[in-house]
Amino acid sequence: MKSLCAKAQSRSGASDLPVWERSENQPNDAQAKLLGAQRIDWQKVRAVLVVRLRSIGDTVLATPSLYALRRFLPHARIDVLLEDWVAPLLENCPDVDQVITVKRGSLFERARLLPRLRRARYDVAFNLHGGTTSTFLTAASGARHRVGYADYRYTWLYNHAAPPSAELWQRKETHSVEQQLALLGWTGVPVTDRPPTRLSLNPKAVRTITEKLMSRGVNLATLYALVHPAAAFDTKRWASANFARVIEHLHARGLAAVAIAAPHEAKVLTDLECEAQVPLITFSDLSLPEITALAAGARLFVGNDSGIAHIAAAVRTPAVVVFGSSNVAHWRPWAAGAAEVVRESMPCAPCPGYTCAQFEAPECIRRVPVDNVLAAVERMLAHKARLPNDE
Repeated sequence: MKSLCAKAQSRSGASDLPVWERSENQPNDAQAKLLGAQRIDWQKVRAVLVVRLRSIGDTVLATPSLYALRRFLPHARIDVLLEDWVAPLLENCPDVDQVITVKRGSLFERARLLPRLRRARYDVAFNLHGGTTSTFLTAASGARHRVGYADYRYTWLYNHAAPPSAELWQRKETHSVEQQLALLGWTGVPVTDRPPTRLSLNPKAVRTITEKLMSRGVNLATLYALVHPAAAFDTKRWASANFARVIEHLHARGLAAVAIAAPHEAKVLTDLECEAQVPLITFSDLSLPEITALAAGARLFVGNDSGIAHIAAAVRTPAVVVFGSSNVAHWRPWAAGAAEVVRESMPCAPCPGYTCAQFEAPECIRRVPVDNVLAAVERMLAHKARLPNDE
């Protein structure tokens, strides 16, 4: 196992189908341009609030916007408001001065937060989420400039309401990252270079995950793949038996497999251990900083469309992501590293994914062939080997 810090910092490369080699995903400070007129006198801006509630993936996909803001406003205070359970992802983030947290679903916590937001005297508040809670928190900040999209609920609480991101980018479909960047770009922040996602490593988490791996037989010389067989919905979860075949293939290629899931998803790991015919290391109790460190040290990521896939992409680990119901154009990995999506086209996809309205079981994810995923794994391993400065 190579040095996690060195590995995360040394990878270079870019991420288009089937392998995303997106030169526009490499930040180019000199060429970044606006997507609209200067709607704010940025010379007078001293403090900015970014509101981005909800999930792991949402948090990771907000990091290009945080980078763009820091680059544009190097001396301003930039704070981000997150749900408390995902806040550890942005520990040590160089683009953020303060991470403010709110407990999910707690009216008391939201009310308690309001005086703090007011005291911060924000000049600008961006709502990158658009939900009801984030809208009211944005308004409650008292920021002079409150920025959201015109199709958000309670639009009257904003004094800057942007047109759709597809209109701003002049494209039919936009990625989640582009949707968020467009809100900044419309107000005068240069964003057209579309920076990649990025996460910093927590030194303590690097130490603890190294110790946990070594206790399970993964030493400094071991190459391993990170496998994530869990997902929020059945429409996004590829079968454990399929992941077992991938793990066996990785084993034959000389890579150990480390599979992870959340505590409430531990049965997925148990099923995977039963299916796999080769040794497998599993964890269901890792913190988000430990998962980030684990992903940074991996030779490869293979998993379902999930927040963990976005973590892997953000630390430039080559990724193979199995898609079911989700909109690939909007949710695919967005990073400077190599990534490939494997899916089966279905006339009913994409869909919200909470349930399958067309079949007794979600065929979009069930029909993804193992051989297609294995072929993608081979392409990623070959691509990874060609990346410079990896040692």
